[in-house]
Amino acid sequence: MAQETIPTKAEIVSMLKETGSEGVAKLRSLPAGVWEQGRYENGWNARQILAHIASIEWAYPRLIDVARDAASPTPADSGAAASGSGAAQGGIDDYNTRQVAKRADASVTDLISEFEANRAKTVEAVAAADDSLFTVPIRSAGGVSGPLASVLNYIAVLHVAQHIKDIAGQDA
Repeated sequence: MAQETIPTKAEIVSMLKETGSEGVAKLRSLPAGVWEQGRYENGWNARQILAHIASIEWAYPRLIDVARDAASPTPADSGAAASGSGAAQGGIDDYNTRQVAKRADASVTDLISEFEANRAKTVEAVAAADDSLFTVPIRSAGGVSGPLASVLNYIAVLHVAQHIKDIAGQDA
């Protein structure tokens, strides 16, 4: 992941809060008819994209553990921690499909609440993490590599914000 500057912990916390609260407000403001409209060529509609972002939000605090493990590996696993916990079983696309399918019966309100609750946990975990961890190189299960701060910015801030924009579509 090429990035000129690594965001600070304070910047990550601020961006997580902002994209979380703005995203939830935007999602709650959408008319009921938007949720079943197709948005992606793979067939996902807006509700399924919401299920995706709700389902992945829980994983972001675990990246802090990956950075912590990479910062102090034991001699036996030296080098292994930086690669994270490995790729998602079956690949990231299969993982995402399974997570969306698990939420097929969840209401839009429930999915927004799941995202909101998990985003609060992400913000809390990032705020509590030691500042030194944000420069530690990691690799997410989805294959995004770089310093923890850059990976969090890319997948927890930019990735989620883009999905929310995709959900809103023409209603943005």
